[in-house]
Amino acid sequence: MRRLVLLLSAVVAVDTMFYTALAPLLPHFATRYGLGKGGAGVLAAMYAAGVLGASVPGGMAASRLGPKRAALLGVALTAVASLGFGLAGDKWTLGAARLAQGVGSAFSWAGALAWLMAAAPPQRRGTVIGTTMGAAVFGALLGPVLGAIATVAGVRPTFVGVSVVGLALWAWVARSPGVPAQPQRLSALRRADLRLLGALWLLVLPAFLFGVLDVVAPLHLHARGWGGVAIGGVFLAAAALETALNPLLGRFTDRHGKTVPIRVALVGSIGVSLALAGASAPLLVAALLLAASVVYGAFFTPGMALISDSAERTGIARGLVFGAMNGAWALGNVVGPAAGGALAQSAGDALSYVLLACICLATLGVALAYSQPRLRPSSS
Repeated sequence: MRRLVLLLSAVVAVDTMFYTALAPLLPHFATRYGLGKGGAGVLAAMYAAGVLGASVPGGMAASRLGPKRAALLGVALTAVASLGFGLAGDKWTLGAARLAQGVGSAFSWAGALAWLMAAAPPQRRGTVIGTTMGAAVFGALLGPVLGAIATVAGVRPTFVGVSVVGLALWAWVARSPGVPAQPQRLSALRRADLRLLGALWLLVLPAFLFGVLDVVAPLHLHARGWGGVAIGGVFLAAAALETALNPLLGRFTDRHGKTVPIRVALVGSIGVSLALAGASAPLLVAALLLAASVVYGAFFTPGMALISDSAERTGIARGLVFGAMNGAWALGNVVGPAAGGALAQSAGDALSYVLLACICLATLGVALAYSQPRLRPSSS
């Protein structure tokens, strides 16, 4: 079991490394290709658009072909697309490579998570998911480092070099024994109940939050004189905090339930978003970015545990439900960067952050209302 967790953690870590490498490079590409905040947001959203478009095919592949084959397809495509990202010479090729990275991610995540949940005992799912998400965030930690290196050494040699890591990971996955497929029609998703839909929203929400933050914050810091290395350092520290948090959050979820960390994350997200709306000094923005990484990232582990429990309860194949999870995450990451960048360009950064706080407040209201026990008529 430990070896499998290590392997699948490596899959998601490499995937998120390629995803988050864009943040320190975003000002470079915005300057080179003449992109405004809206254009930079679209470029950042292309990855999530690929995940969104491939979420259903990725889930069906994990269900019908088996989780291992879906993961192999995803890892191979992500590695090749990352090579194309390094060799891109214009904004259209760059966007296409970013889109292809997202398609590969949809397959690798659906396969890896279905594989992991098929092997993990139910009472340890929170811990296992927390460990895997910690690895994913560790990959996110390496991404800004990779982006910062690319700003110094050059985008082409950096991404050509690291694409070899993806191919080596593909070979490791190919040598590992898989788990049986769970063939099921896409119509099985009609069994989804309100609990599953609510759990999926808990993947949309943090993706939207991070989508806005990852576009608006680095461009604000760059406008205040910070370079790619300094911005990459802030994101590195933020990812380090998330890496340490997720395994602890997973164990807490197994012991105390899934609703408590979700409520704490909602309250914290409201406060941090409002603080970011009023912040201007770059050091304060950087400090709040670290706090945001903790509270925004605290939704993923309990949310994914809820998704796994709901899939088992409703009889939906894990591959399908984790494909739907990819779509939920991608929806937030498509809308977040594009809408956040456009709103910041037209009305200022503060309004983007206020919008985040309002969405979290509405979610908290629904969560509290749903958790209230319903009054039962007294018996005579």
